[in-house]
Amino acid sequence: MITLFFIVALALAFDFINGFHDTANAVATSISTRAMKPRFAILSAAILNFLGAIFSSEVAKTVGGSIANPADIENGVYVVIAALLAAIIWNLLTWYYGIPSSSSHTLIGALAGAVMAGAGAGALNWGGFGKIVLILILSPVIAFVAGYMIMTVIKRLIILSGNKSRSKLNRVFRFFQILSAWLLSFSHGGNDAQKAMGIIVFGLVAAGLQDTLDVPLWVKLAAATAMGLGTSIGGMRIIKTVGSKIIKIEPINGFASDLTSSAIIQASTAMGMPLSTTHVISSSIIGTGSVMRLHDVKWGTVKRMLVTWVITIPISIAIAYLIYMLMFKFFV
Repeated sequence: MITLFFIVALALAFDFINGFHDTANAVATSISTRAMKPRFAILSAAILNFLGAIFSSEVAKTVGGSIANPADIENGVYVVIAALLAAIIWNLLTWYYGIPSSSSHTLIGALAGAVMAGAGAGALNWGGFGKIVLILILSPVIAFVAGYMIMTVIKRLIILSGNKSRSKLNRVFRFFQILSAWLLSFSHGGNDAQKAMGIIVFGLVAAGLQDTLDVPLWVKLAAATAMGLGTSIGGMRIIKTVGSKIIKIEPINGFASDLTSSAIIQASTAMGMPLSTTHVISSSIIGTGSVMRLHDVKWGTVKRMLVTWVITIPISIAIAYLIYMLMFKFFV
């Protein structure tokens, strides 16, 4: 039972870190364009992340059962501990250096690495794992294309309207950007908090405390609260990267990118698939910004982000594998 409490504490710590690590993604554009003041943006994001987290559980079931069957893994609770420690370590490192890495890539990779260390590669559900990784890879591409198309349509509509007042357009889209940022915060909570729920359920099933992948109410409330509290602290390091170091964001493309990201995240959540909100939001910003000023995209920052995205899953697998071996193979 003590081990289970440790698992829950680690999962909630991961969720809390995820909150302040990824909060930046949901409110960075609205802060960058001064649509909302930082403290108000982060506080509203915290509330909406909490609400979004308690409305669904399909993503949690995917995380809890699609990568491996927790009931079939003898040392499943140790697997969860190693995975969470690896995910927390990598998230803190990328947060410290202000790199918008993906908590989703981190957790999925860490869980896969811990499963392979604890039960062998054969225990990994390669079909389920591959499907999740495919979504993680495709979703940023879809976000870029969708963001580019939505921004193109909006730009065309503005030209047809004959409105050439930049200040008036900025006022209008700042208002819409507040609404889209709130929707994005709600969507973020609905997908990201469920990953912590899923890992707790994995631990519960592995410990023999429940037979199904259903998420207990106390797990939902605990994960939603941890996400909300983490969000309330915020992550100004990453807000600076997402909000200004990719491209100069204006209210019009800030609104378009938030709307694009919300639609993609909501669709993925409805299908029960975890994705990287970090990747989706950053790719949407690049897509919408490319319509306005392609040459203004700061490709050095984009390249640094891409490198981090590519290496996150392999590094998370390696860290979790090493942690499991050091803690439970050699010393237990």
